[in-house]
Amino acid sequence: MTIRPTGRLEKTPAGHDLVLTRTYRAPIADVWASITESERTARWFGPWQGEPGPGRTIQVRLSYEEGQPWSEYTVDACDPPYRLALSAVDEHGSWHLEVTLTEHEGQTELVFVHHRISPDQLPEIGPGWDYYLDALGASRTDARHPDFDDYYPALRNYYAGLAG
Repeated sequence: MTIRPTGRLEKTPAGHDLVLTRTYRAPIADVWASITESERTARWFGPWQGEPGPGRTIQVRLSYEEGQPWSEYTVDACDPPYRLALSAVDEHGSWHLEVTLTEHEGQTELVFVHHRISPDQLPEIGPGWDYYLDALGASRTDARHPDFDDYYPALRNYYAGLAG
């Protein structure tokens, strides 16, 4: 199986953003449910618990990471069904993540942004986001969940090249 990297690095006034895009043949409400309903996020990323809403903290189980750890995320913005922004701080650094959805003619475009990413983190983090977004796609069609070993280290050089 050949996996293609899809991320691009954008320079911003705050630093660098890693941007990945996917398109689904589905209404926006259905794609929104895939990224916000715990039983659906469990299929591709992990379930979450807590009281959602801007300024609140939720706990997310990283089901496809070693040890399936729980991680706390702050909901920075939630504008259903168009935008979700989350942030977290852990032993690997700060994570500022945003998803925006737009629907056009029965298709929904998902734009995922990892804001303020350090370019030296790209070789390690970029392949993971391609993996997770492909897992999201697989969960939406009941396809086989992808294997992370197909993404890393295979996509590492691509993302290292983005870092320059």
